[in-house]
Amino acid sequence: MDLIRATEEGLYCEPGDFFIDPWRPVRQAVITHAHSDHAHWGCKVYYSTEKCAPLLRLRLGDALPIVEKKWNEKFKMGNTWVSFHPAGHILGSAQIRIEYKNKIWVASGDYKRTPDPTCDAFEVVPCDSFISEATFALPVYKWDAGEVTAQKIFDWWQEDPTRPSLLFCYALGKAQRVLAELKNLTDRPIYIHGAMEAITKVYKDAGVVMAETRSIFDHEKNFPFKGELILAPPSAHRSPWMKRFKEPQTAFASGWMQVRGTRRRKGYEKGFALSDHADWNELNQTIQATGATTVFLTHGRTDVLQRYLTDQGKTVRLFTTEYEAQEEAS
Repeated sequence: MDLIRATEEGLYCEPGDFFIDPWRPVRQAVITHAHSDHAHWGCKVYYSTEKCAPLLRLRLGDALPIVEKKWNEKFKMGNTWVSFHPAGHILGSAQIRIEYKNKIWVASGDYKRTPDPTCDAFEVVPCDSFISEATFALPVYKWDAGEVTAQKIFDWWQEDPTRPSLLFCYALGKAQRVLAELKNLTDRPIYIHGAMEAITKVYKDAGVVMAETRSIFDHEKNFPFKGELILAPPSAHRSPWMKRFKEPQTAFASGWMQVRGTRRRKGYEKGFALSDHADWNELNQTIQATGATTVFLTHGRTDVLQRYLTDQGKTVRLFTTEYEAQEEAS
């Protein structure tokens, strides 16, 4: 019998009597990270890393019942031993290591290997069975280093000082990474959408060093924002919120921008391939490095990755989940 199985509520570990990132209310939830497709309201108790907990409380409520754990701290759940290990996805994101009867399973949640100044670096955790995402599981997806993409963003920002520069990016994780990468390139303040303010404060409180930020409401209503950089979530694109900016240049920072044509279909002038998920090489590098003989894929291009890994001699199976193959659930 498998240690973990998919149920209507989520991925369930019967010997430990807990769920991993459940999408329905359950008694015990062990959470990999705070994105909305992995952390849902209504569970009796949540287990998370210390760095993830403030984001969970921000999203799900101050009174959320959370048991906070340090990295690599083993704790007993039922007949299993559980510990959290860095996933490199966003602040506090974790892989979940589960030990039972001399077998090790690792549920990675979402993860990346590319260095990121806003979160702890990914840690390879040797295991027998590895549960992996497959969001960008196509060979076309290969990321540049963050500082390389940040330089491209900075150069685009400086190209036209007569227009506001609106950079759309996900509010949790991506915006803060952009701010941290740009810290080394500019001393100018960067304006952020209201949806990003509280999240960015959590990152700053955690000690993440970022560029100075300001609210767009720090200026009078008709302030032109010429030459200024403004970060906003994708939901603000083509919304009435944009009317305050006169003839802005627009761009989107996302792993999806790696594919030619996606930027045009989404209506942005410029695209920057910056992702908080593993690219094709990182997915395969990680799966090989764990030493796992069985791999479970949860969401994304599972078909392509399954075929490739099977050809490499791996046993590959699929879990049906409600996780979303995008960079952040809206």
